[in-house]
Amino acid sequence: MTKTVFITGCSTGLGKTTARKFADEGWNVVATMRKPDQSLAAEYPERIFVTELDVTNLTSIEAAIAAGVARFGRIDTVVNNAGVSIVSIFEATPMDVIRGIFETNVFGVMNVMRAITPYFRGQGGGAIVNISSSVGFAATPLLSVYVASKHAIEGLTESLSYELESQNISVKLVEPGAIRTTSFTSNTMSASQDMSIPASYQSYFDHMMNAMMNYPFENADEKQVAEQVYGAACDESDRLRYLAGPDAEEMAELRFAQSEEKYLTTMRELMGQAAWRNNQDQD
Repeated sequence: MTKTVFITGCSTGLGKTTARKFADEGWNVVATMRKPDQSLAAEYPERIFVTELDVTNLTSIEAAIAAGVARFGRIDTVVNNAGVSIVSIFEATPMDVIRGIFETNVFGVMNVMRAITPYFRGQGGGAIVNISSSVGFAATPLLSVYVASKHAIEGLTESLSYELESQNISVKLVEPGAIRTTSFTSNTMSASQDMSIPASYQSYFDHMMNAMMNYPFENADEKQVAEQVYGAACDESDRLRYLAGPDAEEMAELRFAQSEEKYLTTMRELMGQAAWRNNQDQD
């Protein structure tokens, strides 16, 4: 029987690439987005169904699930991909911006999971794949709000991987590093333009932005990440985490294969934090 995947945030970037991956593998795809664009459905008229979904709106979520079931008869897997980010100094980031990011990245994921759980239980099981990030286990500066939201998803997913097993629902994490040539990055930078930088942080901000632009590891591309999402969806084992991209693997090695002290020292060196401190001492 042909399986069906329900994916959030499919208008651009990773979501769109992931929808194509599942369709290419013979799955039916419910590709959801806030403003429906039928280009994906035009590419795969038999495989992809595009419908409206706002993860912050419960009525919208329930309607999208019902529409997907009506189109393909069932949903076997949900991929929570929709997410937003911002580059900012935490102290200067307005609380409404912080709440907005959490509404999508954390509460939006919770909304979708709460809506699909009764459906999965009723049909005897299902799978949920949450897209996290390598910053969910290895934090970086200037992304504090996004980092916090992904740490929340890491904890939520691990906890529910135990809890929902009792309902025959598997829950998994895909942890990409930085993804090259993605609209997510450009959208992040665009959303960050209006963020004010306090004068006391300006030299630090400039230094760290330069370090981010000279990232020391090889990035993944969207197709590599989509491969891991697909692999996680097909994996019937108890495995929880799926790293996606060379840099995510490097970061995991740094985080988990050495002491906390060594890890923090290495991260400060990689991010240029140590060099910035040395410059400040010289000044």
